[in-house]
Amino acid sequence: MKYSGKTALVTGASAGIGATFARAYAAKGANLILVARREERLRELAAELEQKHAIKARFIAADLADPLAPQRVFDRLQAEGATVDILVNNAGYGLPGGYTENDWAAHRAFLELMVNSYAQMTRHFLPGMIDRKYGRIIQVASLAGLVPGSAGHTLYGPSKAFLVSFAQSLAAECAGSNVRSSALCPGFTYSEFHDVNSTRGLVSQLPKYMFMQAEPVVEGAIDAVERSKAVYVPGAWNKFVAWLSRTLPRSMSENMVKNQSKRFRAKH
Repeated sequence: MKYSGKTALVTGASAGIGATFARAYAAKGANLILVARREERLRELAAELEQKHAIKARFIAADLADPLAPQRVFDRLQAEGATVDILVNNAGYGLPGGYTENDWAAHRAFLELMVNSYAQMTRHFLPGMIDRKYGRIIQVASLAGLVPGSAGHTLYGPSKAFLVSFAQSLAAECAGSNVRSSALCPGFTYSEFHDVNSTRGLVSQLPKYMFMQAEPVVEGAIDAVERSKAVYVPGAWNKFVAWLSRTLPRSMSENMVKNQSKRFRAKH
């Protein structure tokens, strides 16, 4: 029970990679704070993990696309005297279509969730980790943040690139302490994500070797942050793509992404 006595806060915990993080940390003895929009799912997951692993799991229903939500979550936990030792910023979605096909309100909400909430949640809980001389922070980024941008889902790659750089900066700032920061950069992972962003039909046509199950992705990320690995790319295929993007001339990388993007980016 490696994390017995520790508390992990996971955003986007109601499904997909977030729920897998919650299950993994609970199995390792950590208490949980689960944050997502769907209260009933959070309630069911918290009850399941408490019963199965004899840990304590609380939940907060919140939409982190609301600019005020991160502060409300923090204030509530402060009032309850809760501490956060492990922060997994995972909440997210993709916004299908070209940039002009969505109005600014949709883009603003996307950036609020995918960039601002990650930065704000980290700012709220990092000082306590530094004071207690223990902390683990995982920003769930994406392989899309390591390769050139593509047509469609226009802000997705840039938001994930921000998280990669953000995690690296935090790792540098916290070097030598027992507070560790890492960006998880998965590729295609079996989850509800592709249903939400309307790409299920597209990605189901891709080769199986391009996909990973959520469990090894999450276990690798937990191990990576323990080893102070600032950027973690799971899976042989994803590592190859990341390496290729770094190694090829920029123009070749851009053409590669451009030619392939129609296979996994929804137009509408």
